[in-house]
Amino acid sequence: MHLLLLTLSLLSLSTNAHNITEILSPFPEYSLCNSYLSQTKLDGEINSRETVTVLVLNNAAMSSLAAKHPLSVIKNALSLHILLDYYDGAKLHQISDGTTTSTTLYQTTGNAPGNLGSVNITDLKGGKVGFGSAVPGSALGSFYTKEVKKMPYSISVIEISNPIIAPGILTAPASSANITAMLEKAGCKTFAALLRSTGVEKVFETAADKALTVFAPSDEAFKAAGVPDLSKLTNAELVALLQYHALPSYSPFGSLKTTKDPISTLATSGAGKFDLTVSTSGDEVTLKTGVGSSRVASTVTDSPPLCVFTVDSLLLPAELFGKAPSPSPVPAPATSPAPVVSTLTPTPATAPSPVFSPPAPPMESPEGSPSEGPSQSEDSKSDKAAADVNTPALFKALLTVSASVVVSVFLS
Repeated sequence: MHLLLLTLSLLSLSTNAHNITEILSPFPEYSLCNSYLSQTKLDGEINSRETVTVLVLNNAAMSSLAAKHPLSVIKNALSLHILLDYYDGAKLHQISDGTTTSTTLYQTTGNAPGNLGSVNITDLKGGKVGFGSAVPGSALGSFYTKEVKKMPYSISVIEISNPIIAPGILTAPASSANITAMLEKAGCKTFAALLRSTGVEKVFETAADKALTVFAPSDEAFKAAGVPDLSKLTNAELVALLQYHALPSYSPFGSLKTTKDPISTLATSGAGKFDLTVSTSGDEVTLKTGVGSSRVASTVTDSPPLCVFTVDSLLLPAELFGKAPSPSPVPAPATSPAPVVSTLTPTPATAPSPVFSPPAPPMESPEGSPSEGPSQSEDSKSDKAAADVNTPALFKALLTVSASVVVSVFLS
């Protein structure tokens, strides 16, 4: 019975797991779309979702989008093709009232005001299903072609004829991002000021041209209890601490959620690991340093190859803060009361001589023994009676003598 339950549990887990790269790999007609899902790290976002629908484009449709725009624009456009709900061919033809609006991954980036991050799905006459931006006045410029793969209520991959284009989504961001200006607007002024004063700002800007992910502590994080005094760090240590808050790679939220191994930071070198580990609980991502941890709070920007997050706490590397020296032992003063305590503790070694021990009870000889006469028995009874009468006085005397012994030991 237990084996059956375990098998069913494993089957349940396997049906919820999906990998978009593996799903599309057997279909060469989607190789270009599959490649861009990997380059933009959207594959990680898709794989981390429990319920998702991917509107895939064939190579011809994908090339018309990819040939004209940078990777950051391609990512935004493809994000609009990832629906945060389950739609297969049958469900598309069973839409209530013939039309519905579905939220997409683009809506979760924070760069899609209003309905810019949603898609309109309409069941048209003649068996056609149209797709378009949910922004009012947008045309249904794409149509459902066929099912590619479905794992009911987990993932559905369906082909559509053309890219879905929302107003302004194809506009490229500024070529050189001002990272510190972004951080100040996001409530990370202290971190931005430290980047400027140490020169690490230029390191970040240079790395951002290739790939960079920044974890910026909020201003409140620097005021939290237990934060070390940064003024006591050397300049080299402060630079290492700031570089520890960045990765030399483009790692958006979806990629972080699926990260299993420790990740290197800009501070990683031969002198120390300076790495981070990631733990995930639902949609929450936590960074662990070995000294403490911090939750990834929000996304400031996600524009390949740059990604900037805010974090709740300062990230403290073990290489700088994880090896606090042990306090040196304080020598005991000559007049320490410790010997008095140990002397007063009753132990067999300090017990007085047998002179102070209470008398042993009289031995009773077997009846009729020639060594014991009636007079001895009477003497024993009288001795026992005397001992019973004088027991309180004897106990008091023992206490007095014991106290004298303790005092004499202490004085010696």
